[in-house]
Amino acid sequence: MPEKPLTLGILASGCGTNVQALIDAIEIGALSARIAVIVSNKENAPVLERAKKHGIPTFFYDPKAVDSREAYDGLLCETLQKHQVELLVLAGYMRLLTKVLVAPFRERIINIHPSLLPAFPGLHAHKQAIDYGVKMSGCTVHFVDEKMDHGPVIAQASVPVKEDDTASSLADRILQEEHRLFPKVIQWYAEKRLSIEGRRVLLVPES
Repeated sequence: MPEKPLTLGILASGCGTNVQALIDAIEIGALSARIAVIVSNKENAPVLERAKKHGIPTFFYDPKAVDSREAYDGLLCETLQKHQVELLVLAGYMRLLTKVLVAPFRERIINIHPSLLPAFPGLHAHKQAIDYGVKMSGCTVHFVDEKMDHGPVIAQASVPVKEDDTASSLADRILQEEHRLFPKVIQWYAEKRLSIEGRRVLLVPES
């Protein structure tokens, strides 16, 4: 385990079950990290209430209150740096980041997406998978760049697509894998076990 917990900042737009999985992993000692701040672009996002129950500082910034996406990301960057965030985690964050935020946190931003990237990026990944007729789907944890669901893949978990699956039932099963995979990957980052070589992310063996 790292001597000092990794300081996380989280951007989230929705319910926050992946955030809860991280909180739970931290509380049982499976993840050597602390969540310094959670920021949302949705004023009534349930994730903010989740965070408050655990004493985590939260902020809501209204995207409509600023002139551009770059100005908005500047606000986020200022808040994250003020809280000395080492790793920025996107957990159901429904906005594309600009270089204003990506550049200062280059190779220090990770996202979880509910498909086996590069298949089915963007919104409605579960419906995309079912409509396409794939037999396997899953989730991907990846580093973030300025393009949507594009950065180097760190880890993936697969889930069979059943013949009677709906987008909702597939989402539920993939979410279980997300909750398992996300804390594990962040722990690898905390242990400095991830090495990026171009588009490949290598996992350094435990010492």
